[in-house]
Amino acid sequence: MAGSEAASDQSLRGSVEVGRDRNGVELILLRNPKGAAVEVSCHGGQVLSWKTERGEELLFMSIKAVYKPPPHAVGGEIPIYFPLFGTQETLGKHGFAMSRLWTIDRDPPPLPESGMTHVDLLLNPCEVDLKIWPHNFKFHLRVALADDGNLILVSRLLNVCSKPFTLTFAYHAYLAVSDIG
Repeated sequence: MAGSEAASDQSLRGSVEVGRDRNGVELILLRNPKGAAVEVSCHGGQVLSWKTERGEELLFMSIKAVYKPPPHAVGGEIPIYFPLFGTQETLGKHGFAMSRLWTIDRDPPPLPESGMTHVDLLLNPCEVDLKIWPHNFKFHLRVALADDGNLILVSRLLNVCSKPFTLTFAYHAYLAVSDIG
C-alpha cells in the first residue's frame, strides 16, 4: 500500500496501516504481533484478505473478479449483504452495502476493549439508498484480528429514523479450500 500512515498506536498489540487501492479507495491493513494479517477495503466494508502468520491466504478470490470502483461490488472474500440477504426488485441482489463507500469510523460507539488489532468502519445511507430503501441508519462494523490469528467481525446497526424497519444482513465468506477431494 502506497502512502501508508498509522491509523492508531497499537504497536504492542499489532499495527494498523491505511493506504489506498488503485481506484483511490482507502485500504486498511491489520497485522497482529505474530504476523497474521487482514486487509479491509472501504469499498463495501469488505475483508479482501485474511492471512495466517505463515502467509497462507484463508479467503478465496476468483481469478474472474474485477476491482471496479463503486458502485460496482467486489467479488469474493467476505462481502456484506445489507439491508437484504436475497433478491428484491428495488434493492437488487443482496442490497447495496457491498457496493458503497464506507468510512473509517474515528469515533465508534463503545465496545468492550478487547486489546485486538482492529479498525472500525461506518456506512451511512446516501440519497440513492434512501430512495430505494427509505430508512435512515448507521451501520458500524468492527474488523478485528486476534493474537491467535482469528478474524472477528462485529456489526452494529442503529435506526436513526422514527419508524421501525425490517432488514436482513449476512457476511458471505468465501473460504479458500486447498483440497476438496
